[in-house]
Amino acid sequence: MDTMAVEQNGINAVPERERHGRPRDLFWPWAGSNLSLFGVAFGVYVVGLGLGVVPAIVTGAVGYALSFLLVGLVAIAGTRSGVPTMTLGRAPFGYQGNKLPTLFSYVSNVGWEIVLVTLAAQSGAEIIQRLVPAWGAASTPITAVCFAVAAAVVIAVGVYGHQLIMVVQRYLTYAFIVLTVVYMVLMVPRLGTGSLETTSGAGGWVGGVIFAMTLLGLGWVNCGADYSRYLPTRSRARSVALWTTLGGALPPLVLLVFGVLLAGGDPTLAGQAGANPVAALAGALPTWFLVPYLLTAVGGFLAGAIMDIYSSGLSMLALGVPIRRHYAVLVDGLLMVLGGYYLLFVSTSFLATFQAFLAIVGVVMAAWVAIFLVDMWRLRAGGRGYDERLLRAGAPALNWQGVVSLVVASAAGLGLITSADPNIAGLVGFLMSDELKSGTFGTANIGVAIALVLAGLLYFAITAVARPRRVVTVGD
Repeated sequence: MDTMAVEQNGINAVPERERHGRPRDLFWPWAGSNLSLFGVAFGVYVVGLGLGVVPAIVTGAVGYALSFLLVGLVAIAGTRSGVPTMTLGRAPFGYQGNKLPTLFSYVSNVGWEIVLVTLAAQSGAEIIQRLVPAWGAASTPITAVCFAVAAAVVIAVGVYGHQLIMVVQRYLTYAFIVLTVVYMVLMVPRLGTGSLETTSGAGGWVGGVIFAMTLLGLGWVNCGADYSRYLPTRSRARSVALWTTLGGALPPLVLLVFGVLLAGGDPTLAGQAGANPVAALAGALPTWFLVPYLLTAVGGFLAGAIMDIYSSGLSMLALGVPIRRHYAVLVDGLLMVLGGYYLLFVSTSFLATFQAFLAIVGVVMAAWVAIFLVDMWRLRAGGRGYDERLLRAGAPALNWQGVVSLVVASAAGLGLITSADPNIAGLVGFLMSDELKSGTFGTANIGVAIALVLAGLLYFAITAVARPRRVVTVGD
């Protein structure tokens, strides 16, 4: 297939004649999209929960693996049906009912696009100014230029679609692996374990796992089928799930371990990296490696943003917006530019807002994926699949079993998380006392896990009593 031809498929089922590739091809897009130096800061964040070296690494590994296993399971549905993730959500929620979780999915994707392109622009500007100190006074114009270039690259690749994304992500991953290894070798003298001790109890361990899940896989569950739907229907489900999980969890785990060891060996640098990873980590490098470092940092952010803008376009179509896929990407690109402008030139409090965004979206997406997977499992157990004849508008608008399960589980989950952002803190944690909020229970943000388990159990129980009509409506 021509990688430079604009993808014409929208949220329709991909015809079998257009399907190609092998499950192991899924490793590259997921590895590339998660192999950014922001992953080093994630290690610092997990340590900040009061965990020592071993607990931080163990909880991070478990959280990464569990959360991306969910993505891998969702990817199986894409291979079976040839349909994007959020469109398949019409099965458990109905044509209109599916718009609620799809809206959250869309906001999640666009939010990540904004964050990643903003970080790419900041990274480019800061390193360019270090290479050319005389340009220090022109920080705003340089940042604006870097932002414009980053946004243009993301939008262009997103417009061309699946084929180009798969190729770009593969070669970006090759380059990132080499450059990241060199970077880590240069930073070895700053690593250690001596200054880290475990100060939290069981709540810290639970919090580490849940926080790692929200940092990684729960932000991608709504995209799992988008990149597997071009695989042949005969592809082994186990291989689809395995390669998706390995690609998404393994590379960022290496970076998380590095961040944990950096916190143990150089707490000052780790603290700076937690707030601004690219600038802090660049300051510790020799000048000759700054250009390769710039490519690693910026490329990693752009790889994730490319995946997000492609999936957000598909989510827009699943919302029922009557527009072609590549035009949807352009609309998303405009929103990304506006949001990036706000973060770069207006906002003064990024980290707290970002963490609150992660937790809230993590709760809703955890509830959504539990319902989605229970529904998919029932289809498989019954020997049925997603019937393309039913993938059109006109079927039941609402499967109340899925919507009720999502709303109840999400409300319970939001009531059991906390936020450091004062503007958001009042909207969450309403099921906890002030004492619980300030203790390890509050730190753990247990609401994410509660939403995941509760949603699955509710949907299973309700549909066991009142089975929904087996209708999936997709339409484009």
